[in-house]
Amino acid sequence: MYRRGVRASSILLAAATSSLLIGLAGCDSAETASTGDTGGGGGSGGSGGSGGMAPATTPDAAFVPKPTGACPELVEGTISVAPDGKARDVKLWISEAAKTLDGPVVFFWHGAGGSPDEASYALSSDVIKEITDQGGIVAAPVQAPETGSLPWYLSLGGSDDSDLRVMDEVLACAIEKVGVDLRRIHSVGFSAGAMNTAQLGFRRSGYIASVVTYSGAHVGWPSVQDESNLFPAMTLHGGPNDIVILEFETQTEAYVQLLKDRGHFAFICDHGKAHIVPADARPSAWQFLQDHPFGVYPEPYEKALPAGFPAYCSL
Repeated sequence: MYRRGVRASSILLAAATSSLLIGLAGCDSAETASTGDTGGGGGSGGSGGSGGMAPATTPDAAFVPKPTGACPELVEGTISVAPDGKARDVKLWISEAAKTLDGPVVFFWHGAGGSPDEASYALSSDVIKEITDQGGIVAAPVQAPETGSLPWYLSLGGSDDSDLRVMDEVLACAIEKVGVDLRRIHSVGFSAGAMNTAQLGFRRSGYIASVVTYSGAHVGWPSVQDESNLFPAMTLHGGPNDIVILEFETQTEAYVQLLKDRGHFAFICDHGKAHIVPADARPSAWQFLQDHPFGVYPEPYEKALPAGFPAYCSL
């Protein structure tokens, strides 16, 4: 099973120690158990929504980032970008199709002790191929060395947007070098990466279309870039045993309630398998992102989830 430990409260951050996190951050390369939890999730009702007026279906140009320096060639493998002159590595999955097709951009953020390579499992190699065949890009930033045990500056809130500026730079360079579908910019994260995704959804709501969080949490209240973009969220947790410092079941529930209270559409998938990315949910997560481009209206899942979603997902 795919597991990662995560440091997850502002109080604990002040007293964080590397030895504790290393002890919590075990990992297996894949989920091996057959779950059989497939089939229609269904359900009725919904949450959030944008009221009676359709939202904008493309990001406002004011929120679309522009490169802060020279852009590297975008190739399969690890590239380096330097927002404001500070170099950071990012692993890319991209194909020749990007030269002729404007496809989606999906950012992936790993958990504590993890690596960008885990995008191949968390998203799945089949989904990554589908994205790149559409001319799209999967981008998995490498954590900054100074972040230490917790990989992302905003996993616990705060104000340092260095990781988001890396994301801005990758997107800006993708627009400049190969072109992208601006309606289809998404973020997926696991554990600490899911906590980062919960933050960046608000902080980059000027262009983020939709998000998927695996065992995430929401700490503090971030600034909101574009109040009019009520981006939707698919959230997953592993039930009462999904605990690494934080109780991710209750944290995910709190994050979803926060989204709903602010008018966003959001739902929970309780896979009950503790702190993992469940393999059977990955195709549905990709379908969710495809069905939720920027400003989609009306909400396509308002009354029911699509057939084929895991039965443990519900509205």
